[in-house]
Amino acid sequence: MRRVLATLLFLPVCAVAGDLQPFETDGCSSFPDGTVQNNELWLSCCIAHDYAYWKGGTYQDRIDADNELKRCVADAGEPEIAMLMLAGVRVGGTPFLPTGFRWGFGWPFMRGYKALTEEELNQIRALEGEGDPL
Repeated sequence: MRRVLATLLFLPVCAVAGDLQPFETDGCSSFPDGTVQNNELWLSCCIAHDYAYWKGGTYQDRIDADNELKRCVADAGEPEIAMLMLAGVRVGGTPFLPTGFRWGFGWPFMRGYKALTEEELNQIRALEGEGDPL
């Protein structure tokens, strides 16, 4: 009985595997997009980071995306903010929470960490053709 119940609970996750939702960004999520003097100073860094998170991929892909966010914000002249943002995305970006900013948020919840398949890459390319946000 437990096995049947576990299978039924897991079935909806398996059934939704597949379709990538169109890219959306909320900028720097719950963090400011810049300073008081320049309120969009690192916004482009956050949009690029959101784009990487939307696509998802492996754990190493996530580390690379997070480090790129840190580098981008530091290059904007805010190395301390960059470290703070890195800490935030490392804690809050896990793919195992049903948030709109989790790793792989373009895919159905619970995709987790795994390499993108050719079919998934084709879906990404098709949506990029509708207007790459970067």
